[in-house]
Formats: sequence, C-alpha cells, structure tokens
Amino acid sequence: MTQRVRPTVASKPVLQQLSSFRISRYLIPGNSYPIGVRIAPVKTVGILGAAIVSLSLWASPSLAKDPFRTTNARPISDRTEAAFKAFFEQGDYKAAEVYVKQADPNEPMTSAMKASLAYIDWQSNKDPQLLEQFQTYAAQTRDSAKTLLTKDPLRGNLYLAVGHFLQAGYAILKDGTVKGTPQGLGEVQQAFKYLDAAEKQDPNDPELNLVKGYIELLMALNLPFSSPTEAINRLDKHAYPRYLADRGIALGYRDLNQQTQALAAVDRALKATPDNPEVLYLKAQILVRQGNNKDGIKYFEQALKSENQLPAGLVKQIKRERDRAERGLSNVGP
Repeated sequence: MTQRVRPTVASKPVLQQLSSFRISRYLIPGNSYPIGVRIAPVKTVGILGAAIVSLSLWASPSLAKDPFRTTNARPISDRTEAAFKAFFEQGDYKAAEVYVKQADPNEPMTSAMKASLAYIDWQSNKDPQLLEQFQTYAAQTRDSAKTLLTKDPLRGNLYLAVGHFLQAGYAILKDGTVKGTPQGLGEVQQAFKYLDAAEKQDPNDPELNLVKGYIELLMALNLPFSSPTEAINRLDKHAYPRYLADRGIALGYRDLNQQTQALAAVDRALKATPDNPEVLYLKAQILVRQGNNKDGIKYFEQALKSENQLPAGLVKQIKRERDRAERGLSNVGP
C-alpha cells in the first residue's frame, strides 16, 4: 500500500514547486504541469476569434455546463466555462485572459485562473506589483470558496485548499525558500485539511480527483519514499475531463521514465485536444526521452505554430528543447 506522505520542513523542493503549481496549470500553466492545480501546469484563435466565440457563448447561457461532471452538475457560468476551456482544452493563454476578465467573480475557479495569469506575467518581468496581484487573487480564491461552503461544501473545501496552496507559493516567491518555508508549510497543512474535508463529501467527485491527483503527483515526484502510483490511479479512475486526466497520467509516467505508458496517455489527450500546443509539447518531450529526436522535433515545431497564444517564457523553453534535440540528432552518425 502506498503510504500517504505529508510535507515536512525538509520538503523545500515541494514548496518551490508549489510556488509555480497551477492546479492543478491545473492551476498555473506553463511548465507542462495544469488549479487551478499547476496543477499542469493553456492560444490564439486570435483576440478577434476569442471575442466572436465569447459572444456566441454568452448570448446563450444555456450552453454553459460544468466542465467536470456529467451528472450532479454544478452551476458554473458560461463565461467561467469559456475561460476554463481556453486555459486547459485549447492551451490559449491570450483567449483565457480575455474570458477570465468577464467570468463569474463569485466562482473560486475564476480567481484561481486569474492568479495563474498573474503568476505567468510575473515570471516574464518579475514586477513586484504582479506578485501582489497573484497574492490578491489567491486571497480572493479563499474568500469565494468560504462563501461557497454553505451551498456546496465539496467545492468550497476544495477551493479553500487551492487558495492555501497558492498562498504557500506566494510566501516562497516573495520571501525565498529559507524565510518563506515556515509560512508555506503552514499553508500546505491547511490545504490538506480542506482537501480531506472535500473528500469526505464525495471521494469519487471528478473535480476533486483531478485537483488532488495533480497535487499528489507533484508531491510524489518531489518527496522521497513516495510513489506516484496512487496519483496516476486516481486520475485514471475518477478524474474528469479526461483530456486533463490523461495529460497528468502522461506527466507521471514521463517522470517515472516509463515512456511507453506516457506516450499512450499523451496520445489519448491529443485525440481529445489535437491543437493544444502544450500537449503537443509534452508529446515532443516524451519522444525525445525515448530517443526519437526526429519525431520529437516535429512535435516541438507543431507546438510552436501556436506560439502567439503561449507565454513568452514557455515559447523560449520549447525552442531550447527543440534546439537541443536538433543538436542531438546532428550528432548521430549515418
């Protein structure tokens, strides 16, 4: 049986990872890891295209739906759903930025996505004001989650956990690992408390299992004596939407160096989201790890066709890895 490991003071790498975690992407996108968990941690149809799509969605509120559940759906607004899809289904940060500004301010997932965007902008120029925006949206995530508790205790507790994870990241980003660790650890412990409370409401809930699966994956890959098997099983059996679950599974197997399983999972994610540049990038990474630089370069190039919808830092990272793969290919004899 896999032992559940909680972070300790020795877990500084975990807190450093949490500082860029998206939940979830999935919270803070941009490093092949998704919350509003990254996790996870998202495109340009162009701003005009985004505006057209948004108008068509917002004109028909009945089209909005819960992106996580096919039964017992929650009342998530059309604008919030559009922002979520831009982030995670399409990998279009530019469109997500347009949608999220008009998404439901009372929905904690909205604030979590705003925190993700603020973090991504901060990564580019390290402007202290952007870091404070990140902290403001983290606090708003917790505040909206508290309001949601009475109506929906599962999602209320879940996003209280997300808010605390974001606050842990802020502490590390602002004060550094040494000074920020005590506060960060306190936030992480609070986050696990709320995750446990959410799980008591419904242990099979798809949104809960998606977020928690990414968090457990992150912990398992950074803590000794911990296995990602439980996280992969959680994502496989209970998480939804499937394209995000399969993406997390691919990340887990990639970092376990089980590239055959990773390739199968990323292919499932690509089947559902064929134009998502981040998923194309992930497949390129897996192919290169298999020693298939030639095909890996093709997928790096496919991902870069959508570079205008990606953050500048991520584009540079993809180009660096593509160039490295090209050098590796040129060093192979005939």
